[in-house]
Amino acid sequence: MQKFKSAKHSQLSITQLMLPSHSNFGGKVHGGHVLHLMDQIAFACASKHSNSYCVTASVNKVDFLNPIEVGELVTLKASINYTGRTSMVVGVRVESENIRTGKMLHCNSSYFTMVAKDAEGNNLPVPGLIIEDEQGVRRFTRSLERKKQAMSRSTKFDESQFKFQDYLKKLDKENVKVMLR
Repeated sequence: MQKFKSAKHSQLSITQLMLPSHSNFGGKVHGGHVLHLMDQIAFACASKHSNSYCVTASVNKVDFLNPIEVGELVTLKASINYTGRTSMVVGVRVESENIRTGKMLHCNSSYFTMVAKDAEGNNLPVPGLIIEDEQGVRRFTRSLERKKQAMSRSTKFDESQFKFQDYLKKLDKENVKVMLR
């Protein structure tokens, strides 16, 4: 196994035509179909970086920024943003293109944490990431920050440590009626 690899080594891009079978009841491309495509390219990118089978451990921040129309081309781009010991964060960007007008829209950017596995399902070490530019530094440190925030959320709201009294005042201005027994 190589000790380090650059993000360029495993960057991928795919483009697909969105068909009527991909649409939801509103006539737009179904978000679940888009997520399926994103997971596939994240898997391919992580597997290429790690030279092993990978599984999706988590998906961070899925915001659908613009709808995708049937008949448009959708391009997904994936790149390794972060490497841990056995995990990688794959940044995935989704863009749509109207074939008639050429207009392109940014539809989604998400971050998939992928874990390398051996044939028995055990975690495998992955090559580290060679950072070659300022954007690489930004992406890596942004991933570190998201990791730190996720850990904080997990512990802050852990059922055994959560004190609901500390949060009741915050609910006063929300669209909620608290009726505790």
